[in-house]
Amino acid sequence: MFIASFLDYSNYCRSGVDCAGMDNPNAWDSLGLLMSVFLAGVIAAALVVVSRALPGRKVAWLDLGQFGAALSIFALWTAFWTILDISNAGAGLILGLLAAIVLAAGAVAGPLVPFLKAPLLSPASPAQGVQGGQAPYGAQPSQGYGYPGGGAQQQPYGAQPSQGYGYPGGPQQGRPAQADPAHTQQAQAPQPAQGGAAPAGDFTPFWFAVPVARPLYGEDGSPNPIAELAPGTWYLAVEQRGQSLIAQTQDGRRGVLQDTTGIQRG
Repeated sequence: MFIASFLDYSNYCRSGVDCAGMDNPNAWDSLGLLMSVFLAGVIAAALVVVSRALPGRKVAWLDLGQFGAALSIFALWTAFWTILDISNAGAGLILGLLAAIVLAAGAVAGPLVPFLKAPLLSPASPAQGVQGGQAPYGAQPSQGYGYPGGGAQQQPYGAQPSQGYGYPGGPQQGRPAQADPAHTQQAQAPQPAQGGAAPAGDFTPFWFAVPVARPLYGEDGSPNPIAELAPGTWYLAVEQRGQSLIAQTQDGRRGVLQDTTGIQRG
């Protein structure tokens, strides 16, 4: 539509007049036509693209995609009646009308078609220091460099650590190694089962994103949701209550997320 604004929107020429060298007006010669059709369409397209790239962004409690859809319909409405009013419509006005039709159809059908509804950008993790894919909620993170206990191979239950040069109490050459009684008692002590559930007091807040829109209910048990968690936006889990999470939105509101299946942990 921006390119069409530089083309002639009218090809009016009187009969019997040589119009070869006549400079026909374009949309930039008419401020009302420029703002209500062409620039309105460009702004509507930008709002629709931003709403797909950054889902959940709202202005005055309305999604950016809703603003873009309304503005695209306004541009189409104005272009339609303008082309009916001008008897000799030029290429600029015709292309502007066609572009407005395509833009309005895409903006209106976007929330209804899954292919158009998908976000353009995948959500970025707030913890930039973590590299690699995100582990699903409840999964144990893989141990590695910088993780407690990472980098060391686990010994079998009851096995003695390998002793060598520089190890305290290492066996001297020519003598069999003597077992340390205190160390033997520690080795025979029952080891706690790995992978057990951590107590509720050890909960650590973390960032997460939902795969689909999910309601956030009040902490007082009200059946009406207080907010909606949108895909592509990161929220902070501050507490765990059974299978539910206490989540905090960007504006500081807190509520209960009852459905935690498939959430992406940051």
